[in-house]
Parts: sequence; C-alpha cells; structure tokens
Amino acid sequence: MTENTTPVHAGAQRAEAHDDDALALAHELFQAAREGNSALLGAYLDAGAPATMTNAAGDSLLMLAAYHGHAGTVGLLLQHGADANTANDRGQTPLAGAAFKGYPDVARVLLGAGADPDAGAPSARAAAQMFARTEILDLLG
Repeated sequence: MTENTTPVHAGAQRAEAHDDDALALAHELFQAAREGNSALLGAYLDAGAPATMTNAAGDSLLMLAAYHGHAGTVGLLLQHGADANTANDRGQTPLAGAAFKGYPDVARVLLGAGADPDAGAPSARAAAQMFARTEILDLLG
C-alpha cells in the first residue's frame, strides 16, 4: 500500500487554474462580440460555447455585438441560439441597444429574428423616438 503524497491543496489549485482559464476564455468571447470578430466567436460557438452567455451585468454576447454595430456577428449569434429578446440586468434588449446607437442594419437582423420593438425599458421604439432614429423607427413600423 502506497501513501498519497499529493498535498491536499493541489486539487484546489488545479480548480482555481481551471476557473482562471474559463474566465479568460469568457473575457475573450465578450471582447470578440464587442469587436465583431465573427471568425473567433464562430469557432468557439461551433465547438460548443453557449451563444447565450452573459457577463456580470447581464449583457449577452448578442447585446454586446448589437450595441457595437456588428450585424454579421449578431446574425451568427442568432444562428447559434441566442435569443433576440434577452434583456440585460437593466432591462435593455439588443434591439434597444441598436436603436440607441443608431444601427439600422443590426435592427433589421434582430427584427428578422423576432425581436420585439416594445420589449425592455426603455424599449427599442422608445429609444428610437428619444434619439430621433428615424430609419429605425421606420423599420419598427
């Protein structure tokens, strides 16, 4: 019979290193969404990363891509199961973010995926009215 000489804390260190790796990957994915890096994001989504991932503020990958004006990345995330109507912790939806920032191409993609222009607070419709985003208001009908 041999004695286990592995220190008890070694397992905790491995778990902590794994957590650090997971956090680094999550940060990389959120940054890819902000930057519209569809190639990187798509590779991870294809490998099983969840398109519904959210950060500490409740911002989804989709919210970040929409807010930063990346219509192609928004479409990619929707194809991988992101929900067009998921609000962040402040009640803002990706469509409201696109309306606030004035991205009609992003709004079109989200509306095509069933985004509700009256969801959230403020809603996309209210944000478009507040900031005189006439092209987006026209899309909202």
